Order: sequence, then C-alpha cells, then structure tokens
Amino acid sequence: NRLPEAWRPGPLRRFLRQFHNPLIYVLVAASAVTLATGHVADTAVILAVVLVNALLGFVQEGRAERSMEAIRGMLAPQATVRRDGRRMTLRGEDLVPGDLVILEPGDRVPADLRLIEAHALSIDEAILTGESVPAAKDIRPVPAEAGPGERASMAHSGTFVTTGSGLGVVTATGPATEIGRISWLVGGIEPVATPLVRQMDAFARWLTVLILIVAGLAVALAVLGRGMAFEEGLMIALGLAVAAIPEGLPAVLTIALAIGVRAMAGS
Repeated sequence: NRLPEAWRPGPLRRFLRQFHNPLIYVLVAASAVTLATGHVADTAVILAVVLVNALLGFVQEGRAERSMEAIRGMLAPQATVRRDGRRMTLRGEDLVPGDLVILEPGDRVPADLRLIEAHALSIDEAILTGESVPAAKDIRPVPAEAGPGERASMAHSGTFVTTGSGLGVVTATGPATEIGRISWLVGGIEPVATPLVRQMDAFARWLTVLILIVAGLAVALAVLGRGMAFEEGLMIALGLAVAAIPEGLPAVLTIALAIGVRAMAGS
C-alpha cells in the first residue's frame, strides 16, 4: 500500500540543466576567449558568476521537486485494523485488500475503504474534491458511476476523519486508490513550457543575438575606427557583452517558479 516513486533526474543532470540558456552560453564562450588571451582573472570572475547562478537554480529546483513529492506523504504511516478477531496497529504500507480498518477522529484514511459501519462519521476530503466542509458518511450503496465527492459509503486514502467513527473494508491500495490515480496522472504529464518560460526563452535568444551584433560592431569600431590592437578591441567587446547580459535572469526565473511550486504544494 504505497505509491511508486516517480523517476527524477539525478543531481548531475539537474546541475547541468542550469547551463541550458543562450545567455549562459555567451558567458561561457566569453570566459573561454578571455582564458585563451591570457586574462585569467577575468575568466575566473565570469565563471564564478555562472557557477553561482547555476548553484542557486540547482538548489531551488531541488526544493521544488521535493515539494512535488509531497503527494507521496499523503498516505497514512499506520493503520488500526481488525485481523483474526483482534485489534492491532499496522504500518500503512502493509495493508491489503480485504483488511478491516477502524476509523476514529484524527485518523488519516490509509487506503480506499468500503464502509460497513459509520457512526456520525465525517471525513475531510478536500485533497480530492476541494470541498472545505467535511463530508458525512454512511453505509448506503451509491451508483458505480458516482464521482469521489458523491461516494458517501466510501472513505478514500489520504483523507482525514474529523468526527465520529467507522469500520471499512480495504478495496484498493497504493496506485489503485483515488490518490494513487491522481499521482499517476500527475507523473504522466508531459513537460510543457509555460507562456512565461517561452517568452523568457525568446527574450534570451533575441538578447543574445543583439549582444553578439553589438560586440562585433564594437570590435570593428575599435580596430578599424580607432586603430586599436585586435586583442584590445576584443576585450572591450567582451566587457560590453558580459556587462549587458543579465546573468541572474535564469536563476531568478527558476527561483520564482520554484517558490510558486512550493507555495502550491504547501497550500
């Protein structure tokens, strides 16, 4: 009676993903050019900025992924059951279909149950239905096509007993429960870039092109117009490019989205 753990990219892949941005590409290229021309201090400064931003994005993205795993914590850690005529406490993951589960105020329902006893029983089903008012439960049958919010004779995994008591037979565990089905649906969603991310990607590409054009013109002006050495003109252009790039933009965007995910997971 536990939900399967969804696949997640490893730490190395998540860290490398922070560099997947056109602006970061320009900074890395600039650091390579400054290193090739012998300006080690400039190279160290540029790489330090890139690494700090990558680390910030890496940490915040990790927190967001842990928040997305919060749904796995909705299963009850233990359950009170009646087996062989005796009342006992089991780990929630040891439940199997057919077990008789005893429900009391404050309990988290450990699996999907068909109620066979209900004494003034009310259950908070907000995680499934969004209803803020606890649902009253009884043992009367309901149509098979009834939705989760209409199943008065069922208690679903992850919900909370607010008042009364009851006894139910386990009908589904783990992925077969309603919360398990939601977890499977969430895990099966294809990653889709949000409008904000798409706009920021387009902005980064256009800004990168503009910076490269300006840097090229700066080199041409310095060498042809001012008679400077090519290396000196190149360093001026690199300085302009690095100054024009909003190095913190990818990290700020990642942090903003990660904070939003954490806020939604905690609500």
